[in-house]
Amino acid sequence: MDKIIKLDTVSQFNSQRAQETLHPLVTVLDQSKSKPLYPARFSSGLYIVFLKEIKCGELKYGRSNYDYEEGTLVFIAPGQVYGVDDKMKAVQPKGWALAFHPDLIHGTSLGRHIKEYNFFSYDVNEALHVSERERQVVIECFNKIQYELSHAIDKHSKTLIVSNIELFLNYCVRFYDRQFITRDNVHKDVLVRFEELLDDYFQSYKPKNLGLPSVGYCAGQLNLSANYFGDLVKKETGKSAQEYIQEKIIGLAKEKVFDVSKSISEIAYEMGFKYPQHFTRLFKQRVGQSPNEYRLLN
Repeated sequence: MDKIIKLDTVSQFNSQRAQETLHPLVTVLDQSKSKPLYPARFSSGLYIVFLKEIKCGELKYGRSNYDYEEGTLVFIAPGQVYGVDDKMKAVQPKGWALAFHPDLIHGTSLGRHIKEYNFFSYDVNEALHVSERERQVVIECFNKIQYELSHAIDKHSKTLIVSNIELFLNYCVRFYDRQFITRDNVHKDVLVRFEELLDDYFQSYKPKNLGLPSVGYCAGQLNLSANYFGDLVKKETGKSAQEYIQEKIIGLAKEKVFDVSKSISEIAYEMGFKYPQHFTRLFKQRVGQSPNEYRLLN
């Protein structure tokens, strides 16, 4: 399964499933009416959402495998690679699929804000698991879009279709918030490991060799996507992951500046700053005093 098939149009997406194209830029499919899918990898030029209602084999998403559970939503953005796992001979899809081309939302409110729906950049193991009630809300949204697609396109079609997609995505924001809350114990464990990761990082030679730890680096070490990790930290602490890291840096810096055997520049390099002036600027922003002032006045 080395070859990657490009899916750049809604027509290509529908054709893979032997279903009719009712609109050139958007489709909603009842997957039970699709033909069986054989192992293949696809590079998506579309925004795609899959709702799986029963277990039906593995989806290969990037380099990860995911065995769908009942009521699972997975979001795929343009540029991502997904497919049916090559261990399967053929899979009869179940559930629903929504796919739309970026051109559909150009010039709309959704087009301006689509990047704010971070779950399009979550890893597959960070999928949204919906309750039965939430699943019904999802299907109602899909049905409304499908209703518009079954009628002749007129001047109202685009507005109504895009509005219903945006409504669906806003419900997903709410459902993810619920999932963050219901998985609170798991997320608190991630925060504990995040704190330990930062402690270990600054007690090693990594700051000198690698520089300051980035959000992406920390997320990778915790086996999370950067967006999911950032949203998790924000939900649990009220701070962005970057702010959390900076607070850790400043807390350590406050201790280090009292070591008068080292200059402020030496401390900055030791902590991973490429330029001492960047350290001084951050310290003053966070503390209200420069490192030298803090050293002398405290």
